[in-house]
Amino acid sequence: MLNVGDKAPDFALPNADLEKSELGDYLGRSNLVLYFYPKDNTPGCTIEALEFSDLVDEFRAADTEVLGVSMDTCLSHGDFRDQNGLMIGLLADVDGTLCQDYHVWQEKEAHGEKRMGIARSTFVIDKEGTIRHALYNVKPKGHAQAVLELVQQL
Repeated sequence: MLNVGDKAPDFALPNADLEKSELGDYLGRSNLVLYFYPKDNTPGCTIEALEFSDLVDEFRAADTEVLGVSMDTCLSHGDFRDQNGLMIGLLADVDGTLCQDYHVWQEKEAHGEKRMGIARSTFVIDKEGTIRHALYNVKPKGHAQAVLELVQQL
């Protein structure tokens, strides 16, 4: 697990528009909320994405950008964004490397069955690339507002 004070693992992943997004794009420029979610167009993930999108202006006022990450494809992310009018960036970690780097690829149990999956988690990364908050296994409803309050205290 990553902890407060750790350096954020670097990344370079494509977004919904097939453009590469890198941690270095934000260093020295803005804080970054990097949130990991299990799957596009599922109920909890849609709630979380919509709540982050609804607060995007407040995040930007706090000098912070928001990126969602899942193992879905760029095409899936584009559909998810367009169907829901999302205002946040979505990164495609198709091979799961970033999920492993952030320790969100975990064993989960549902309906008595164990399997590997993305544990819904959020990281607040400051302009120097240091993790200021590492929140694992969060619930989607109300999470974006709670993260905004943490960002506003930076």
